[in-house]
Amino acid sequence: MIRPDFEKMDGLIPAIAQDAETGEILMMAYMNELAWDKTLETGEAHYWSRSRQTLWHKGGTSGHTQKIKSIRIDCDDDTLVLLIDQIGGAACHKGYRSCFFRELKDGEVSTCSPLVFDPKEVYK
Repeated sequence: MIRPDFEKMDGLIPAIAQDAETGEILMMAYMNELAWDKTLETGEAHYWSRSRQTLWHKGGTSGHTQKIKSIRIDCDDDTLVLLIDQIGGAACHKGYRSCFFRELKDGEVSTCSPLVFDPKEVYK
């Protein structure tokens, strides 16, 4: 079985979550070996929280989980693209469908992803 090279980059590799059906980029986080193993074991995305220094099951609190459809590993074995089904409609902890909810275009910043939930209500 193919396995990312966790020895690069101090054991953390970027993992980009992409909607398997639409191709929309929803978020980017980091995985270590523990997150990788848990993701494969459960079929749901797990990441490593750099700020909390702990394993993080995406949607464990909000219910907005990510079901893995397939995983792509780049040619250097140090970056992942997770093709996922975003359960609950929001990938961003700020309540938006995508963490990339702001767009800079023609010198103007606008919101380009819908707000799905109020984080104050979900993360009490």
